[in-house]
Amino acid sequence: MKSIFKLQADICKIFANDKRLEIINLLKGKEISNQEIMRETGLNKVSMTQHMNVLKSKGVIISRREGQQLFYSIANPKIIQACNLMREVLVEQHTERGKVVSGLLDASNDKSNNKSVKCKAAAKRK
Repeated sequence: MKSIFKLQADICKIFANDKRLEIINLLKGKEISNQEIMRETGLNKVSMTQHMNVLKSKGVIISRREGQQLFYSIANPKIIQACNLMREVLVEQHTERGKVVSGLLDASNDKSNNKSVKCKAAAKRK
């Protein structure tokens, strides 16, 4: 039997694709047709079908057919919660990095301005 960590790694692999994450986000709290998914993501039918098959094979989404139309929805709302939580972590990380980078740039600009002032002062003395 596979360990829980192996199973977790397997499902995390399918989240390593930006189009799949976009599809999951589209399905947040609602059922959407395959036509709407293609329109919203810009995917052609073959690519969309491949992504949907991967998501379906891992139990992330479920589907139902109505005539020629396929409709998809999220199998478990906790998947949306997990994706949202990961997105929040990324936003926090990038915000922190932005603050650090901004702080470094500000410090760098201050040093450049100080050098500029010192150079101007030295030029005036000559």
